[in-house]
Amino acid sequence: MASVLDALWEDRDVRFDITPQKTPGDQFEDNLAFIGTAKSQFVAYETSKMYRDLKLRGALIQNKQLRLLPQEQVYDKINGVWNLSSDQGNLGTFFITNVRIVWHANMNESFNVSIPYLQIRSIRIRDSKFGLALVIESSQQTGGYVLGFKIDPMDKLQDAVKEINSLHKVYSANPIFGVEYEMEEKPQPLEELTVEQPPDDVEIEPDEHTDAFTAYFADGNKQHDREPVFSEDLGLAMEKLKDGFTLQGLWEVMG
Repeated sequence: MASVLDALWEDRDVRFDITPQKTPGDQFEDNLAFIGTAKSQFVAYETSKMYRDLKLRGALIQNKQLRLLPQEQVYDKINGVWNLSSDQGNLGTFFITNVRIVWHANMNESFNVSIPYLQIRSIRIRDSKFGLALVIESSQQTGGYVLGFKIDPMDKLQDAVKEINSLHKVYSANPIFGVEYEMEEKPQPLEELTVEQPPDDVEIEPDEHTDAFTAYFADGNKQHDREPVFSEDLGLAMEKLKDGFTLQGLWEVMG
């Protein structure tokens, strides 16, 4: 089984004169570009190394429970699993998650190993001096470790191998790198940004002359002409003005 790390060499190497190609991490790279332009911040880079590096004797267990990484889920916990790294073997507990495999000794929780799927090169069942065992080979970047685990009975061993292979395949198609980000400023909903416009507190003053002219002609109740009177200003007879109006005011409107 080829490790997903083969397609993600950018994590450790710098290579020149190669043809650009798509990798399972392309979506992750696109996300990084977005994060950079949006001035987002990365969270817990040190923790993200657990998704990429094989770890021995790490702080993996707390109160006999696996300390989960962000986005990590435990799919299976198998008790009574022997680590075959020593002559007599060490009895412990085996965890299968969506990003890695973890084993720790029951008598000493600090004696443990965390193997991310990113670093797994092969998973198979092989014969050993303890009988058939689960054998995991890590990538050359981590030193090419060969780790053996004794799981009984046989059907449980086969189920574990099947489950690990399935999760490894899912991970290879869509790797989880443990890099999280948080927007510094979250966009507000449109309704929160919409401000009701209050009516303008403006009173329009009518033009005095125009108002007089309009009022003079807007005489809806007029049934007949008013009586004629002599105007000394005009030197002739004219219809009597309405009350409140003067000939000088009307002349100013017309001027």
